[in-house]
Amino acid sequence: MSVLLKTNGVCSHYGDFQALFGIDFEISEGEVVSVIGANGAGKSTFLRSLVGLNKVSPEMVVFQDEKIGGLPPYEIVKKGIALVPEGRRLFPSLTVEENLMMGGNPGRKGDWNLRRIYDLFPILEERRNNPGTALSGGQQQMVAIGRALMSNPRLLLCDEISLGLAPLVIRDIYASMPKILASGTAVIVVEQDIGQATRIANRVYCFQEGRVSLSGRSAELTREQISEAYFGSH
Repeated sequence: MSVLLKTNGVCSHYGDFQALFGIDFEISEGEVVSVIGANGAGKSTFLRSLVGLNKVSPEMVVFQDEKIGGLPPYEIVKKGIALVPEGRRLFPSLTVEENLMMGGNPGRKGDWNLRRIYDLFPILEERRNNPGTALSGGQQQMVAIGRALMSNPRLLLCDEISLGLAPLVIRDIYASMPKILASGTAVIVVEQDIGQATRIANRVYCFQEGRVSLSGRSAELTREQISEAYFGSH
């Protein structure tokens, strides 16, 4: 498997506050990689840095052998990276279907279209004429994932997609991952639930206070190692 995205010493600031300190990371084609860590560890900031919402130097983010760090978000979507943001961020004035169609704007060629999204999440076809924000939390999350897939990404970034959802709903959402991978899309999942993160991912990176405190194959990391990297030993 060839490396799809690689970061080189990503640093990120909010004004004078430094949120990330030299993050080295990579994901290969066909992989699911989880990023775990406590609140404030820098997980969401890392995703924001990948999609151009936080400015970084060009060489800090390399996607398909191209330096893309600091490009505007719309350029990065066109290149094949899509973000499912924390909190879903649906357009309240649009229907489910209209929200999904917004994701198709970059015009990238690929297999994802409305029909395939409805096959992936059948409930959305039933609710397609409802306002996006009139759905349950889990259904809104499905819309947010579907909207991102409509841009036909090579890499899908999922920021806290299980946050605030019931376990059964989380299971249904994560059940869609094999089909997403089968379409040729790799996935980075930011997740606070350690069990969920290690179950679905080939590899795991743990962040602590803006740094990578642990990384490795999910099957080879012990709960003790993860717990220490997650919470720290100080």
